Amino acid sequence: MSDDLVSLHVWRIPRQAVGSALLRMAFARRRLAGARFGKFLGTGTGATFGPGDADLTRWAAITVSDRPVRLPVWDSIAESHVRLDLDPLVSRGSWSGVSPFAATGGKTDGMVLSLTRARLRPARALRFWRSIPPVAREVGAAPGLLARFGIGEAPIGWQGTVSVWRSTTDLTAFAYRQPEHRAVIARTPTDRWYAEELFARFAVREISGDRGVLGWTADEKERTER
Repeated sequence: MSDDLVSLHVWRIPRQAVGSALLRMAFARRRLAGARFGKFLGTGTGATFGPGDADLTRWAAITVSDRPVRLPVWDSIAESHVRLDLDPLVSRGSWSGVSPFAATGGKTDGMVLSLTRARLRPARALRFWRSIPPVAREVGAAPGLLARFGIGEAPIGWQGTVSVWRSTTDLTAFAYRQPEHRAVIARTPTDRWYAEELFARFAVREISGDRGVLGWTADEKERTER
């Protein structure tokens, strides 16, 4: 287990609080006292993972710290909130020039969270977005998927994904066996979409709060599979 406490905080806010959320994002860097690394993030529905996928009623933050980070300024405008405490297992690449997650290289038998983040090269962004819809359809139907949504530090060009899976086996099966996703991975080195990229996988240590904020699909899939 890593000594770092990595937490993903996600809030669902009412539509009338969207203006307040945008103001909080404008001053976000001043609100992360106690975190060694932190980013406030907009989110998308996860249907397309493209620039038109934004969900202005859901916001998120990722923090790395020695102790739990509290964000009451965001809690105060939220209808519901969930926090996932995570142990970093694998992390490759950088985020804003640093490697924020001290990966252990360990394994887990439980739920895993996959996080991708990339800064797109402007000249290649359109080609990248055109390649994403088939992958989004694949991930939505993938066995073992519990939740998924897009994340972004800005509306265009600074984006990523969060997905939660029942097991590492389910995540690996999607990442390397689904044809559309494999095709995108294969094209990445030659198409050079990203100016900066990061991939990380975490063991889910604890989920506190309303899982529905994540777009939790576990119950629906279990009914379908029966």
